[in-house]
Amino acid sequence: MRHKQFGGKITKELKARYSKSPNWQKASFQNLIKTGVDVGIHNLPKILYKQFFEKEGRYPEKPIPIEVFEKEEFLKPTSEPKFIWYGHSVILLRINGKTILIDPMLGDNASPIAPFKTKRFSENSLELIDDFPNIDILLMTHDHYDHLDLASIERLKDKVASYYVGLGVGRHLESWGIPTEKITEFDWWQEKEFEDLKISYTPTRHASGRGIKDQSKCLWGGWVIKSPFQNIYFSGDGGYGEHFKIIGEKLGPFDFGFMECGQYNENWHQIHMHPEESIQAAMDARVSKIMAVHWAGFALALHHWKDPIERFSKEAKTKKMEAISPKIGQLVEFTSKTTAWWENLK
Repeated sequence: MRHKQFGGKITKELKARYSKSPNWQKASFQNLIKTGVDVGIHNLPKILYKQFFEKEGRYPEKPIPIEVFEKEEFLKPTSEPKFIWYGHSVILLRINGKTILIDPMLGDNASPIAPFKTKRFSENSLELIDDFPNIDILLMTHDHYDHLDLASIERLKDKVASYYVGLGVGRHLESWGIPTEKITEFDWWQEKEFEDLKISYTPTRHASGRGIKDQSKCLWGGWVIKSPFQNIYFSGDGGYGEHFKIIGEKLGPFDFGFMECGQYNENWHQIHMHPEESIQAAMDARVSKIMAVHWAGFALALHHWKDPIERFSKEAKTKKMEAISPKIGQLVEFTSKTTAWWENLK
């Protein structure tokens, strides 16, 4: 029997539909430029050993606390967008009276089919969903386990009105009981209007897949959320490339950007940016103010857990980029001032 965690099975009918995309070639989705990883039989055993057994410095000594969610304050009308970051890539955004949830992986394990857990840095995060307000749009960048979480989707079912996802991700949601009519799939550069918001799906340099047989069988990307007053960029996972300049030219400039920063390694450098590249990517995309995401959630690479934010913050100062770094669960606006809260943790 197929494990439920794998999500929807790829079929001939789905392949035929995906093949209509210009980004589908040779029976799978492709990056805009040649992209790969240096992980194989020669180094995989060593990487896996370090991943599961060498944990010193890669995890905080104590669970990272999550600020208490104040629903009334979150929903209170305001002229400025406001948001809460829940570690890794989870963003709960309030803009123009709408609530948007991005990549809501709030489960406690990013390796649910592996023999060993990849445990979350914070505790009881899944229970946060019970207090969330209704979600107008759930945005999903791609189907990797650290972004698309079965337990979170099941807990969110009754709260979400619409799911906007990369092409191919819909089959997973359907297999988990999400009605097809609630799901809209996007190819790169496709956009959809939701009342006074315009939502666009943008290219990244990454990959997808939840099992051996479905690698690169759904698209990966980032999101742009444009209101009459704000233009917001969520970079999504991916390596550095010329696509950031193209995004900036086509859809920018941006008032704020959530930039991927974390889980990088030289062996997979082409699909995850180093922190200095995250700053350059924001500059290329013409982003005015930034924050780092894809860190402080899980140890999916071999660097120290603080390394992403320390290098990101240092490079932002060097390049004179304005950046904020809210605590996990802290309600902030784009204009908020934040502190280097991680410095007080070990």
